[in-house]
Amino acid sequence: MTATTAGSRILSLAHHQPTRVLTNDELAAMVDTSDEWIRSRVGIATRHIAAQDESVADMAIGAAAKAVARAGVDSGDIDLVIVATCTAVDRMPSIAARVAHHLGVPAAAVFDLNAACAGFTYALATADQAIRGGGSSTALVIGADKMSDFLDWQDRSSCVIFGDGAGAAVVTATDGSRSDGIGPVVWGSQPQRGSAIVLGTSGPAGPPALFRQDGHVVYRWAVTSLAPVARQACERAGVAPADLAGVVTHQANLRIIEAVAKRLGATNAVVARDVVDSGNTSAASVPLALSKLVERAEIPSGAPVLLLGFGAGLSYAAQVVGCP
Repeated sequence: MTATTAGSRILSLAHHQPTRVLTNDELAAMVDTSDEWIRSRVGIATRHIAAQDESVADMAIGAAAKAVARAGVDSGDIDLVIVATCTAVDRMPSIAARVAHHLGVPAAAVFDLNAACAGFTYALATADQAIRGGGSSTALVIGADKMSDFLDWQDRSSCVIFGDGAGAAVVTATDGSRSDGIGPVVWGSQPQRGSAIVLGTSGPAGPPALFRQDGHVVYRWAVTSLAPVARQACERAGVAPADLAGVVTHQANLRIIEAVAKRLGATNAVVARDVVDSGNTSAASVPLALSKLVERAEIPSGAPVLLLGFGAGLSYAAQVVGCP
């Protein structure tokens, strides 16, 4: 059995997006909408859409392979693979098992986790706790979703929002002497409001599984309930909001992102706004957005970054991490 450890940190990040970019003007030719309508309501300009033969597993593998290469770890050292997704079409084997097989990870614990758009932050907390408890020493944590498989392309309230993609992190044990670790998670849900976001059928003989949401309910919940969650995560990590170098929330809607950051009081932080270019990529959105900030060197290595995932359930999870 692996000895317990004082903590964990993100060693590397990477992301993968499909090559096809779908613009607002292209959507306006498909459904009753416009570039102005989309930008004014959700702030999105473009999104990446996967090809029909590009699966969730393909995107997860693309992001994971780059993250492992950047970390400089051997695939044989990875002992835990978690994939956060809500759009896996094939139930078995898990996406995590397929990632592990492709990367040559020989004997890791592998499983998928479904907390929808909060999935990556849930998975990161799970990996952190597995490492702290001695069940893992090096984990691969991935958020990947192909929302385009489940959209009604005639419903302008939903089809304009989403994109496809994946983000991955390599997480490793620390001895506790570093200040750039993964902080305590604040997570939970409001299941009584779970029907506000749905992806599924109405029964065995029901219509195909398509995404539906009550956007007004979700918006009100997000802008009123999530800043206190973010603030509590900062308190548990011993970091004042004003001292955050970055804020990376789920990229659901530009208005939600900016409202949460303002209410939190993260006055000096770089706020991720990848939703403008990528749309809402569900469980992929947090690692994808953070990976881009790291690639552009917009946040110093080791600086504190707040991660906040939220979505169907209604579920949420937040933690402060050191920027890799």
